[in-house]
Amino acid sequence: MKTVLVTNNPLTEKNVLELDKVYLDDKTYLDVLCYVRDEIHKGAKILTHPLTSSIKPGETPYKSILIERPTETELDFNSLTLIENSIEVVKKFLVNTRNRKAYTKEILFDFQTIDYLVIKSGIESMGGLK
Repeated sequence: MKTVLVTNNPLTEKNVLELDKVYLDDKTYLDVLCYVRDEIHKGAKILTHPLTSSIKPGETPYKSILIERPTETELDFNSLTLIENSIEVVKKFLVNTRNRKAYTKEILFDFQTIDYLVIKSGIESMGGLK
């Protein structure tokens, strides 16, 4: 089994060195969830919740999720249910989303930092980052 970080956050991609990564540059929060869903169909399992932190999915453009890629391709129905429900929640939030083009570089960096700290905490709880 192999732990993989899936992210669209450049700060997380740059600072998490201990894990294999899939960096989805210029992709959306929803794109990250859909990528994870596709990996689940190939047998992956979610290790961190797709809707972590108190920031609503329609507000932040960044998402990082840890998955485990198994050696066998058995479908994990709990992960599949979790990601499908998360995709539906994100779609609902995106309907009422603000125009992110109005975000300054400082605001985007704040969102990157929050996402990075949340995933770093998840990695540390698994004994991964020092």
